[in-house]
Amino acid sequence: MSTDNACIRRDFERVPADLVAQAAGYQTAILADVAGRRGALNGRIQALRPGMRLAGPALTVEVRPGDNLMIHAAMQIARPGDVLVVDGKGDLSSALMGALMFTACKKLGLAGVVIDGAARDSVELQDLGFPVFCLGTNPNGPTKNAAGRIGHAVSVGGVSVQAGDLVLGDEDGVVVVEREQLAALLPLAAAKVGDEARRLDAIHGGRIAASWLDGALRSAGVLQAGEAL
Repeated sequence: MSTDNACIRRDFERVPADLVAQAAGYQTAILADVAGRRGALNGRIQALRPGMRLAGPALTVEVRPGDNLMIHAAMQIARPGDVLVVDGKGDLSSALMGALMFTACKKLGLAGVVIDGAARDSVELQDLGFPVFCLGTNPNGPTKNAAGRIGHAVSVGGVSVQAGDLVLGDEDGVVVVEREQLAALLPLAAAKVGDEARRLDAIHGGRIAASWLDGALRSAGVLQAGEAL
């Protein structure tokens, strides 16, 4: 029997753990590029402390601005390795999560939290070692009154996120890859890493200009046919 109801979806397919482990070895920039430069959240959503990284399937949460009732509910049904992805409507008037909730998330084995909204207790996170990416901070606490949704599609940082999608975060920000697309993109990511390594070797060897530059300038109308820089 399904455990879903109108507000809470539990029965969704998560990106497989082996694919999460492979994806975790890549920079967000690599996956964003091979995904067609799609899926990167707005750059304002950044790690709350330096050096934070996360990778895991999205457990999506939609809340009313400034209210975290449904985040508490989501924590109770989350699985180890999940990333809470909270659609906080970009509200910065109060923090949706702080040290107590982050500590509980770590105890539950979650891979991290992404909030399109505010958090607090950023100093405590330095020692906790739990990755949190958010829009900003605010010392004001949230209310716990309003209904929301769990496991449904949300919009976070300008990107549509489905429950079960891959979420990857590092020093550059956060990228989301559709669950169904990840397996096909991982070989492309490996190839791009190789290409970039060869290009870096060329730069160190003094070959600064990219091989595609003249052609791109001609296509843009900057250079005429037969011209070169």
